[in-house]
Amino acid sequence: MQYSMRFSRKDSTNFFKTLRQRVNNYFVDNQIAKTGNSKMYLKTAVIFGAYFGGYALILAGASSSWLVLLGYTILGFAMSGIGLCIMHDSNHGAYSKKPWVNKVLSYSMNLVGGSTFTWKVQHNVLHHSYTNVYHLDEDIDDKPFLRLSPHGKLRGYHRFQHIYAFFLYCFATLSWVISKDFKQLYQYNSTGLTKKSGFNPVQETIVMIISKALYYLYIIGIPLWFGAHWAIVILGFIIMHVIAGFLITVVFQLAHVVEGPEHFEAEEDGISENTWAIHQIRTTANFSTKNKFITWCVGGLNFQIEHHLFPHICHIHYPEISKIVKQTVEEFNLPYHEYQRLSRAVGSHVKVLKSFGHGERLRIGA
Repeated sequence: MQYSMRFSRKDSTNFFKTLRQRVNNYFVDNQIAKTGNSKMYLKTAVIFGAYFGGYALILAGASSSWLVLLGYTILGFAMSGIGLCIMHDSNHGAYSKKPWVNKVLSYSMNLVGGSTFTWKVQHNVLHHSYTNVYHLDEDIDDKPFLRLSPHGKLRGYHRFQHIYAFFLYCFATLSWVISKDFKQLYQYNSTGLTKKSGFNPVQETIVMIISKALYYLYIIGIPLWFGAHWAIVILGFIIMHVIAGFLITVVFQLAHVVEGPEHFEAEEDGISENTWAIHQIRTTANFSTKNKFITWCVGGLNFQIEHHLFPHICHIHYPEISKIVKQTVEEFNLPYHEYQRLSRAVGSHVKVLKSFGHGERLRIGA
């Protein structure tokens, strides 16, 4: 069966038209661009500086196991920063007004072992179009040992997923660099989604093979050539991905798999009663928006509602436009899901995992 979902084009309340006009007025009135500014450029320098600094430490301290492991640990935190802050904005075209800058920085995904191509298809095309729609949003597809949608296939071991889920999150990016990107490449090419999304299958295949080879060469091969012990390098490589995988995955889970956001199931020729914008409101949540440190570290993705409504706006601006979004959402009597504290968001995520693991349906859409 070919699953699909079409959103209503009739917005009788003019919700999104009103919201978009107010947000546009904010940028016009304050004479600022929707893309990055000096704060974004400074953040980029800090994150890249940490990444390359950590790598330099590995090579300079190759004879010391502790320095090598410390270097890979730094890479893990910096890698999450690149993914959440730099790569994410550039792949949405939000980093710069210049397309070539966004394109160059989007390949920072390949720098850390991933694929900007598969990311754009899974995240920009599928996730942002069909948020929390089972069969269409790959983020909530059935995963090995994880049920992230109330519509997913229920297995006996899922009743324990709220206990072991965070352990599995640690291996998310490791899965990307080893197998997931290749599986998605094959899937998107064979189903025609690559061409449909505006990419060249042959070109993307070549780019992935070359970028993966170069990644393994510099992240594992060169440290070995500098004299680092192979066991320490492999251990450091795993530590790096455990850190990045855990941080990145938790951030995205807290945006959609918590209490409040609804879940839907795609059907053959399915039609939603909601417009696309209202669907984003109903399926997304914010967390820790008052915490400037968390906001800085996660690239403003704790303002996930604002990001889903305006993905082409740089995350530097989310704290300000969130005031406009929240006010407008409340005026139109729509839900605005938000967790003030990180601990409460995490607790809610655990509760939802437990609910889904036991086959319960907790505040979901039809």
